Formats: sequence, structure tokens, C-alpha cells
Amino acid sequence: MTPPSPEERALAAQVARALAEDRWDRDRTTRALFDRPVRAEAVVTAQAEGVLSGMAAAAATARALGLTVGTAARDGRRVRPGTVVLRLRGDARTILGAERTLLNFLMHASGVASATRRAVAGARTAPRPLEVWATRKTLPGLRDLEKAAVVHGGGRPHRRDLSEGILIKNNHLAFVPLADAVRRARACAPPGERVQVEVRSVREALDAARAGADALLIDNATPARARGIVRALVRAGLRRGRWVELSGGITPERVGRYRSVGADAVSLGALTHSARALPFHLTLRPARLRRPAS
Repeated sequence: MTPPSPEERALAAQVARALAEDRWDRDRTTRALFDRPVRAEAVVTAQAEGVLSGMAAAAATARALGLTVGTAARDGRRVRPGTVVLRLRGDARTILGAERTLLNFLMHASGVASATRRAVAGARTAPRPLEVWATRKTLPGLRDLEKAAVVHGGGRPHRRDLSEGILIKNNHLAFVPLADAVRRARACAPPGERVQVEVRSVREALDAARAGADALLIDNATPARARGIVRALVRAGLRRGRWVELSGGITPERVGRYRSVGADAVSLGALTHSARALPFHLTLRPARLRRPAS
């Protein structure tokens, strides 16, 4: 038997924490109404239009409690009201205990994926390719779920944590001069890795580029201001070969306003920290008796 991968172990631990949080095995209502096992089947359906995500967590929740997973839709597919995404079989008491945890995973992840799809649609007609990235502004404990949901929605996960990539921000530069900071970062970066600097003005962008930063994060700029910074880089001969990312206050609905800036990517914290949940519903019924094969 193949041992579980690190990702599978992490998912199992996340599911266990979520089930324990809801005290699935101490459901007083179910205990009062059922004194013995009841064979049942459940159907999970979408209640709104959007993009599906969170199926791995939902299925892992069911399997962790010994439920049989039948139909399981694929992450990234479009759903609409009534779309069946999951079928389960098992003891009704167990299904009721798993219901809220399972639906919470689906609702939140699908909300993130749906928001990402809207942002990607807004970037689609940019004169140059404009990627949509997530950020580290995730809900505690749900980062991997949310980053995966961004991918299901057509976006890019960006760096997962502080160990991935180098980004010099204003709080770093309060202690280390810009040129020295870039030099130190470059000395520690593997060959080919970008050293990125956060900037907010034309002067900061030009200084960072001249210091050797090969990626810039234009933070909290209006479309007009960001466009001015990029054009200044072009005039100075510092745009070619340099990655430009936009971030700060950009929502899925506002991505379209940044299409003509000339950047390479927009990163949106709103994809993960503010995505509206996509509703799903679980319907439970007595299991149908299956006829033995003749």
C-alpha cells in the first residue's frame, strides 16, 4: 500500500480538525432521534452558478467517517442551481454529523474559485497577457484549500509562504537601504530567481529598477498612477525583461480597469479573504435496496 503523500496527510489533518471543531460525534439532535444505524444516501447539489472547488476536502471528510463516496464532480467545472456534485452512502447519523463540515469546505472553496474566474474574465482582453494571482491574505489554516481554489478558477497561486520568493517591502527598507537590500537579497537568491521590490511611486520604481530589482510590485495605485509608473520605466529603458505586478485594493470586479496599465500580473487578496461563499445543499433520504446481481 502506497503511503500517503505530505499533501494527503495535511488534508487529513485539516479534515480532522474541522470535524472535531463541529463535534460531529456529539450531535444531540441525531442521538435523540436515532437509536440505531439507518442506511441512507445523500446528494449534494449546487444552489447557485459558479465554479466548483473543495471536492478533495469534501470527499476526504466523508471517507474519514467511513462513508462511501459515489459521484464526485471535478474541481474547476461550472455548476448551476441543481448540479449534483457529490453522492454519499452510509449511516444517516454519520452523514448528518459530516454535513456542515463537508458543505463548509465546498462553499468557501467554490466561492474563491468563482471570484477568481470573474477576475480572470476581467483580465482577458488586456493588450498584453495579464495573469491573476492570489496572495498570502488567506484565512488561517485554509491556505492550501484557498490556493487550490484559485487555480481551479483559472488563476495562479503565487508564493505559498514566506519561504517562497523574495519580496523587499517598505518595512524592510526602513532598516536597510534599497541598493544594499537588493544586493543582499541577490546574494541569497538561487540563480534565476527574481528579486522583487514593493514600490508606490515613479521615483521608487526607478530607484528599485536601477538598484537591480528584476521584479516590481506596484502597491495601492490607481490605474492611472500605475500606468504612469510603467510608462516611466519604459521611457527610462527599464521595463523590458522586468516583471511588474499590481496589488492593493484590487477586487475581481475592478481587474478590468487595470488591463491597459501594461503590467504582467495583478494579485488580489480579495480572492481569498473576501470571497462570497457559493451555496450548496445536502439532501438525505433512506437508501434504496439494491437488487442482488442475477
